[in-house]
Amino acid sequence: MAECVHCGQECGKNPVIFDNKPFCCNGCSMVYQILQEKKMNRYYTMMPTPGIRLDAENKAGTRYAFLDNDEVRSQFLEFSDGGISRVNLFIPGIHCSSCIWLLENLQTLHEGVIHSHVNFVRKEVNITFRDSEITLRQLVELLHSIHYIPELSHSTKKKDEHQKVNRSTLMKIGVAGFAFGNIMLLSFPDYLPGGEQIDRLMSGTFGIVSFILALPVVTYCSWDFFLSAFKSLRKKIINIDLPISIGILALFLESSYEIFSGIGTGYMDSLAGLLFFMLIGRWYQGRTYESLSFDRDYRSYFPIAVTRIQEGKEEFVPLAELKPGDSILVRNGELIPADSELLEGEGSIDYSFVTGEAFPVAKQPGDHVFAGGRQTGAALRLKVEKAVEQSYLTRLWNEDKVGDDEKRSMQSVVNRVSHYFTIIILVLATGALIYWSFDDFGKAVYVFASILIVACPCALALTIPFTFGNVMRVFGRNGFYIRNTSVIEAITHTNAVIFDKTGTITHSRSMKINWDGSPLSETEMQWIRSLARNSTHPLSVMIGEWLPESPLLIAESFKEIPGMGISGKIDGHIVMMGSRSFIAGSEVAADTRLSSVYVSVNNTLKGRFTLENRYREGLNEVVSGFEGYSLHLVSGDNDAERENLTNIIGSGENLHFNQSPTDKLAYVRQLKENGKHVIMIGDGLNDAGALLSADVGVTIADDVYHFSPACDAILQSSKFGRLHEYLRFARSAMKIVYSGYGISFLYNVIGLSFAVQGLLSPVVAAILMPLSSITVVGFAGLSVRIMARIKKLNA
Repeated sequence: MAECVHCGQECGKNPVIFDNKPFCCNGCSMVYQILQEKKMNRYYTMMPTPGIRLDAENKAGTRYAFLDNDEVRSQFLEFSDGGISRVNLFIPGIHCSSCIWLLENLQTLHEGVIHSHVNFVRKEVNITFRDSEITLRQLVELLHSIHYIPELSHSTKKKDEHQKVNRSTLMKIGVAGFAFGNIMLLSFPDYLPGGEQIDRLMSGTFGIVSFILALPVVTYCSWDFFLSAFKSLRKKIINIDLPISIGILALFLESSYEIFSGIGTGYMDSLAGLLFFMLIGRWYQGRTYESLSFDRDYRSYFPIAVTRIQEGKEEFVPLAELKPGDSILVRNGELIPADSELLEGEGSIDYSFVTGEAFPVAKQPGDHVFAGGRQTGAALRLKVEKAVEQSYLTRLWNEDKVGDDEKRSMQSVVNRVSHYFTIIILVLATGALIYWSFDDFGKAVYVFASILIVACPCALALTIPFTFGNVMRVFGRNGFYIRNTSVIEAITHTNAVIFDKTGTITHSRSMKINWDGSPLSETEMQWIRSLARNSTHPLSVMIGEWLPESPLLIAESFKEIPGMGISGKIDGHIVMMGSRSFIAGSEVAADTRLSSVYVSVNNTLKGRFTLENRYREGLNEVVSGFEGYSLHLVSGDNDAERENLTNIIGSGENLHFNQSPTDKLAYVRQLKENGKHVIMIGDGLNDAGALLSADVGVTIADDVYHFSPACDAILQSSKFGRLHEYLRFARSAMKIVYSGYGISFLYNVIGLSFAVQGLLSPVVAAILMPLSSITVVGFAGLSVRIMARIKKLNA
């Protein structure tokens, strides 16, 4: 079967032919024609089949009309003045060198584009354009037409904050690195034999220059450490930043005293090196997968603007301007943004986003519809009853946030260790200061500084970010994305797993389909497929896709009765599909594990399609891999598959169906009250409360850039079968952390044994300090890489 020249997908039996080349659909053919007309054939020579297929229902139309609203438009523009504007757009479809080439040559497709630049890692394109020649809406529609569809949501606008934080960290690393390199150059004679012979004036000058270079390191680069230590002390907590801050101040004050008293040049090189390495460690931790948004609020899933009907006219207004009493239009596939009353149209509301129930709910004029439902039929006119901020969906989200605060209160391993480490070092240093004061106060200060310098817990501080940073990188390359390093620690303490059903352990929009009845001819299958394609009900859609491809015929007198079935006349034959009572007028006892769709042709029952949920590949391996865990299932769906799931997961007492989002949240909290440390694995907003309240919340996502709830980790759906391996890997990573602590403490014990006796000079102490850091960093990186290869993970 031929592959599409544009996107590489199979073209089926009837490909679209243009220029003697096969295409899977008219959309791919259209993009090819556009690029041909603009003489941009190189797009197809850089990479074979580099394009992206556009879903049939995913056409632009009036989809981006809201960008004509000045208020909405200004929210997305980074710059707009003098007729020139600049916008930064997130495009998940960027995946190869051809994508970069095409997006950086947009000016060829439209003269209004001045310049465009792609950030491949972040999957973003920055475009500068002329307002008089192309509007923001037209620019986005241009990208849509070539199948590079930008993600436009409220969460997109939050990325600027992360970028500012990232730039600030990089600035600090740059300042610390500059100071470290130059101070090391000035201090080089101190590390060589005969260095003490250097001219006294020159030595003093080198010391003062080192002091000047170290000032921004202490006042600017160290500020976050000082602030964290101060806040912790106010809360009567000792965290890792307190001993680091003491070490920084001790080094700086001791070095300043030596420089200005003329004793020596101090240890400013060690101070700058310490900050440089620690900042790199923290940046490395925060840089990992920063393009993924783990924190989202309810607005992230709603459209930027909605269609309001006022005095018979349609207008796009920002979501924030929606008020109770407003009349709004919700089209097929759009999310309902607020609790409303249905005024016109027949609703077929898919609440799987909120409740987890897989099939749509029928609604008639006068019925109440909740925010978060998605219309799967013709357009509806609704009257808003509650503001967006007061809707059911918003209340659910805000209730979920309680769990997030509970999770953050958990002390990390590094803070627990540093608490005792700091106390021991301070007691030891103070004791040594008092002891030596009776003999020589000058030497007492010398010993005190040496202890604080040699025992400065920089290696301890670097162990977590570099070990877990490497673990996060390995996970990411294997389709498992972690929010931050504390999640890895939390994973190691868990002993209970809760699964959601629909979309988590089953494929959300794919089922196992069989035909049970008299054999169907090719013509009859064509009739059934043509009828099914007129319905948006998930079962009709799946049956239509399952049947062999054939030209679609017109279904005359088409009718759809919600909850019952569909009917129509095709080629003069009456075809009906639906429940048995709709087709035959009676019900029979059926296998509750299956969904059945009966078919009749010319009022003769032909048989039924049976549809059974398809479990994700590797489910049995995942369940068996959680040996020692208590396994649970909570689902918003019915209990039709209780028997199947009991055989897979185990105890029927731990299987709970027809669970509301509040029920799921309560169940997680109940397990935690009973002493369990819980992993919650889900995929929808209805799981958000449970995900946030659990010790670790994992989202299963077909597209890691378009997952639903807030969570601690995102698992690519194709990697579901290896979930238990990743959790074991996290446990093994903790052993590396403890080994790193062992190396750090070994250095400290050796150094302290000499320092308390006054046998260790601050110079040697300052050499030991970065040496221990480098050793720990190297050990962490090498150990994680070796362990990943042993576990057969892509390192």
